[in-house]
Amino acid sequence: MDKKKILIVDDEKDLVKILIFRLEANNYEVISAYDGLEGLEKAKKEKPDLIILDLMLSKMDGYKVCGLLKADTRYNKIPIIVFTAKARDEDMKLGEEVGADAYITKPFKSQVLLDKIKELLKE
Repeated sequence: MDKKKILIVDDEKDLVKILIFRLEANNYEVISAYDGLEGLEKAKKEKPDLIILDLMLSKMDGYKVCGLLKADTRYNKIPIIVFTAKARDEDMKLGEEVGADAYITKPFKSQVLLDKIKELLKE
């Protein structure tokens, strides 16, 4: 069976390393980007099965990346998990408005993230 491909877009390199380790251990193929623009470009080029997207990114914030992908019929079926320290209701509402499929706040529990990935990938 083909591995599902997950794109992580986050500027915290240590966190990305932890996520890559955890996701690869659960049989996912993982690619990463460290700013919004790179994340958008990789999403379009790689067409991942799911995107884990931070909101506070350089070059382009996660809201913009999410909105652009969800507005494009070629990419709008890719589930996007907003993954952020922004935990206020208005942040979550904005995430919903730009089309995020899920919203997970940092610090996070690995199992919560893995369960949400499985749910969105219908595994």
